Amino acid sequence: MRRVAGVIRRCRNSASSLWSCFEPSDAAAGLATYLLDQGLAAGKVIIGFDARYNSDVFARDTAEIIAGAGFQAMITSGPLPTPVVAFGIRHLGCVAGVVVTASHNPPQDNGYKVFLGDGLQIVPPADVDISSRITEVAQHNLSDVPRSQSYAVLGEELVAAYLDRIASLVPPDAPRELHWVYTPLHGVGGSLVTRAVDACRFPPAQVVAEQADPDPRFPTVPFPNPEEPGAIDLALARARQVSADLVIANDPDADRCAAAAIVDGQWRMLRGDELGVLLGEDALRRGIRGTYASSIVSSSLLSVIAAAYSQPFVYTLTGFKWIARVPGLAYGYEEAIGYCVDPEAVRDKDGISALVRVLTLAAGLKAEGQSIADRLDEIARCYGVYETDQLSVRVQDAKIITAAMDRLRAHPPGLLAGQPTSVVDLARGSAELPPTDAVLITGETIKVVVRPSGTEPKLKCYLEAHLPKARSADLVTARAAARSLLATIRLETSAALGLPTTSLQSTGN
Repeated sequence: MRRVAGVIRRCRNSASSLWSCFEPSDAAAGLATYLLDQGLAAGKVIIGFDARYNSDVFARDTAEIIAGAGFQAMITSGPLPTPVVAFGIRHLGCVAGVVVTASHNPPQDNGYKVFLGDGLQIVPPADVDISSRITEVAQHNLSDVPRSQSYAVLGEELVAAYLDRIASLVPPDAPRELHWVYTPLHGVGGSLVTRAVDACRFPPAQVVAEQADPDPRFPTVPFPNPEEPGAIDLALARARQVSADLVIANDPDADRCAAAAIVDGQWRMLRGDELGVLLGEDALRRGIRGTYASSIVSSSLLSVIAAAYSQPFVYTLTGFKWIARVPGLAYGYEEAIGYCVDPEAVRDKDGISALVRVLTLAAGLKAEGQSIADRLDEIARCYGVYETDQLSVRVQDAKIITAAMDRLRAHPPGLLAGQPTSVVDLARGSAELPPTDAVLITGETIKVVVRPSGTEPKLKCYLEAHLPKARSADLVTARAAARSLLATIRLETSAALGLPTTSLQSTGN
């Protein structure tokens, strides 16, 4: 099965409560053993869950075992967004937190996301240590694992505290007039977003009725991820029908946020890099001081803007288990529509606080007679045009990925799009980054990162092309030139990997 960032294992489950790679009780018992070994006996552990098949069953199973090990287990009273549990860890003084969720994976998937008492997702060596204890537990008779139903069920206090924090993100005098459409994509974000929007005094959204309620079948989408083609088509149709200013979507556990707007006269979803830069530039514009961060596969533009505001910037490995632990973090994002806009409260990506910040930005621009597209243009004129794309190839045999990475490392391209390149094998690590299976290629105006996916049998290539400010006055021409450059490095990267050009699929621009 697949190992993913911050999650011990992501597993498929059937209509029964069986998991094909491990029992949830194994995971709970292994985590409890780890916490005991760390001297955290009797500490509080918060447990949440999404609305997928059996998530509630697995969460209660976890609570019984955590309580049976002598911890103060606390389970949410119903399905909640992942960021609420991440918030609750430090708010309630917990030593750990668990969310039973598969985020935006297909309906048959489920998973087990673990945080420690610092509110951060697990990283090495903790994830390896916990996994080893799970393996040890699985070798014994689970009937010997003590259980207890003496766990607490969390009431309204946690959600109320989270909503109070969300409301504090919007200045009292901020403009709030906005006409917008929202979809939770059959996930757990809908009711809490409604309450958060009301607490912040924004107008209620036009909600996509067909996707409003939690539904583990995800019946209206082929894949419950806002980034996937077709996922927000119903929301876009609704936006055209009601002449909306903005569309916002959450993924099923509401830790990611996507936005769509009218750009060049057409509705389209903003790329994760576009929304990430918009939120980061807005924070800098508002005087938010501290370190700004993004994953190495994200756009370089935020680093340029942070430097212009004399604020430090760092790159991290992919995933918020790395981004959120940056010391002094003011704001962080990853191109996969994940944003940390309030790291003091939630040390992880949070699709609800990000939604509120997007609403605040869009309403402020509307009050000035501007739009999201206008702000994107302003940023491009000020800092230059940056275009990004992500290409991927799905394989049946993982050896194909290994062979492609080996080929790239053995024969890295000395030129891309006619530009001399600098190649860094990140498997060796660097002064800024710990080792990871990826190759970074940079030229004067290009960047390419190639890495195997951590969650799917895919090889991913992240491409960037930019033009300096001096060449970006005519944005139509500059963007066309940057996209042409992207097309060139796409073909040449494919050749360097030894892959047919038809096998690499683009996420589009």
